[in-house]
Amino acid sequence: MKKSFVLASLLPLLAACGPKEKTFRVALAVPLTGDIAAMGEGMKRGAELAVKEANASGRFKFKVELRPFDDRADPKEAVNVANQIVSDANISAVIGHLNSGCSIPAAQVYAKAGLPMITPAATNPKLTQQQLEPSWKWVKNVFRVNTTDDVQGQFAARFAFKKLKLGSVAVIHDKTPYGQGLAEEFEKEFKKLGGAVKSFDGIAVGDKDFKALLTRIKSLKPAAIYFGGIYNEGGLIAKQMKETGMQAEFLSGDACFSPEFFKVAGSAAEGRYVTNVGVPPERLASAKDFLTNYRATFPGKDMQPYDPYTYEATHIALLALEKAGISDPASNAFDRTKIIEFLRTLKYDGVLGRTEFDEKGDTRNKAVTVYLAKAGIFNPVE
Repeated sequence: MKKSFVLASLLPLLAACGPKEKTFRVALAVPLTGDIAAMGEGMKRGAELAVKEANASGRFKFKVELRPFDDRADPKEAVNVANQIVSDANISAVIGHLNSGCSIPAAQVYAKAGLPMITPAATNPKLTQQQLEPSWKWVKNVFRVNTTDDVQGQFAARFAFKKLKLGSVAVIHDKTPYGQGLAEEFEKEFKKLGGAVKSFDGIAVGDKDFKALLTRIKSLKPAAIYFGGIYNEGGLIAKQMKETGMQAEFLSGDACFSPEFFKVAGSAAEGRYVTNVGVPPERLASAKDFLTNYRATFPGKDMQPYDPYTYEATHIALLALEKAGISDPASNAFDRTKIIEFLRTLKYDGVLGRTEFDEKGDTRNKAVTVYLAKAGIFNPVE
């Protein structure tokens, strides 16, 4: 047997025995199936772009891998997903969840494991407030890059009362921690300003026919309907308002700030007001490259409201891993505690502007924007 043949035969074996590139994982927990999968898929795109850029940047001495998990927007499934995530010792942080109802119980699972959680979308204040309760026995591990329902709901109420000069509203919510929490904050502030709330009704997620409810509300003659919930029900309410001849204004929150709202509501989307947390990325110089790269990487895909937030949260998690998390550069070991400590003192300028966290883990960036739906586009007005 020739020496050259023996050497050639051994090369694959030698390569297999060589040092492997270190790989660190970040988990993403969002709904990838179900009624609001469009939002979850968009968030996945945001995270994928951040990971792609991190691996291509050359500044990391390791490879990053994104591990997506589907929580189906269901709190029980979110807890199951959270237990799967914490069982993987190579996951350094979790980005998620989208829904507050999923995030609140899942956060406790992550806390027990000391795993840092950065949510790009959950807005119910309880998510971070629960860490201050006596029953919370674990590390304060939850961080949020978006602002909360109390900020957004009150902002919307002030806009409705002071800018639109609306003296009365009817409030509808979807009974979820997100939707009901947002509606309650709106109601509280609107009443405080002197406005009249003529009704406060809950619907079920998945309901399709709201004409009986809207007919009753129409008889109360409110100047507007405020809806706390997701674009599926929000779009149908706007559509059926038009079908029943209601002339009232329609206002809603960030979960209706999606291209899907136009698809559901059709022509009834025209002239509706929707709030979203933060400043429009188009108005931030720091977001220019993100917008360009997103469109180039995902041509033809609609950007969902929390894609920039998920992108930002993922970059922040990777920065924390790079700067503080690696406990042993010679191995795949990292320290989740140090990642959490780094996040507590974070000052990060990115696509959302400045991100830094308060003592609860909430962002200090409290910006909210009102948009007017017109010709299939959300146009910022306030």
